[in-house]
This record gives sequence, C-alpha cells and structure tokens, in this order.
Amino acid sequence: MTEILYEDNHIIAVYKRSSDLAQGDKTGDASLDTEIKKYIAEKYKKPGEVFLGVVHRLDRPVSGVILFARTSKALSRLNEMFKTNQVKKIYLAIVKERPPEDEATITHFLKKNEAQNKTYVYDNEVKGSKAASLTYRLKGRSEKYYLLEVELHSGRHHQIRAQLAKIGCPIKGDLKYGFPRSNDDGGISLFARRLEFIHPVKKEPVTIIAHFPERDIWSVFMDSIA
Repeated sequence: MTEILYEDNHIIAVYKRSSDLAQGDKTGDASLDTEIKKYIAEKYKKPGEVFLGVVHRLDRPVSGVILFARTSKALSRLNEMFKTNQVKKIYLAIVKERPPEDEATITHFLKKNEAQNKTYVYDNEVKGSKAASLTYRLKGRSEKYYLLEVELHSGRHHQIRAQLAKIGCPIKGDLKYGFPRSNDDGGISLFARRLEFIHPVKKEPVTIIAHFPERDIWSVFMDSIA
C-alpha cells in the first residue's frame, strides 16, 4: 500500500510515486484509485463498491501529494474549490537552466494536442487555447541544476511542464518538453509538494505536505525548502 499522508471520513491524500498511475486508463495498468479503494474496503470492512472521487490529477511521471474524496459531498465541494482556485498548489521543479528572473508570475495561452498528448504554449490567445498562470521562485541551486518552487494559479494539461519549457527551463528528465535526457527511473523532476485548502466538510484549514522523493538529486536541495 502506498503511503497515506492524510485521512478522515471525507478525504484521503496519499504519496504518489513517479511510476504510479493516478486513475485507471486504457493501458490497463494498476492504478492508485483502485489500490486506495481496496485499502478502504479492508480497513473499514466496507461491503460492496467503495466510493472514491478523483479530485485532481498528477501526470504519471510526477510524484508527490494527490488528493481523493471519500464522499460525494466532499467530491462536489472540492471540485468547485479546485475550479475556482481555492486550493493552494505548491510544486517543486528541478531545471538545468537558470530562469530569466529569480521570481516571476508568467501567463501564457495553452492548447492541448490530443493526438500527441502534449500542450503547446503561445504568448497570445489562439483558437482553442486557454489562459494559464503560475508563479515561480528560485529556491536553490547545485553545481548543475536549479530548484524552483512553483505555485499554480490554474490547472491546465501539462501546465508547469509546458510553461517552464517556454521560458527556457524544461524540467529535468522531461523529454516531451525539451530536456535532452530521461531520468533513470523514467519520471521527471517535478514534485507536488503541498496542498492547502479549507476542509470541504469540517471547514477547517488543511495543509498536506509530501516528503521529498528518495532520489539523490532531490537530497541536494533538502535544505532549500521548508
């Protein structure tokens, strides 16, 4: 069973590894949602089908915290919170090139190509594109790489990957968006570090933080992030 980061009667958050599939798809590979349903059924001795709602998604090569809803009430409220940007989403990214500024908010127009499963980035609006915004901050550096903290202000397909590549900072290991070499584990160096939101039922502040991936490249930056 994967690591549980937060759990109550309404929501459950787990640690997603870069190899994990968040939700079942056409590949037929084992998925986190199926694993969590089994865990809930066994732990709480629930007969029949277990309800589990997918609140948001992480790309398969991305690791970090991912949140699911355990009730339909929590799911509908969380869906609205994500849609209206009431959830603070903090990511960490390792890139090869130093960004143009140490801190900046960048806005582009993103258009997904379904056939390629890739997002294209434009400076101006084009037909079928959607506005996307994020703020990045330079938080650390090593001999070869830079660590960026990224706060998402929208939730577009491959948004962080595509927007960072657009400013000349493709994420380490991300061949699809221009990094020259893959990572040994097949993942990319993008990490969902933290979620902050008001609990959809209890109405209390919730902060969920994932521990760093257990790989050497991340350990170099452990002192750079609180």
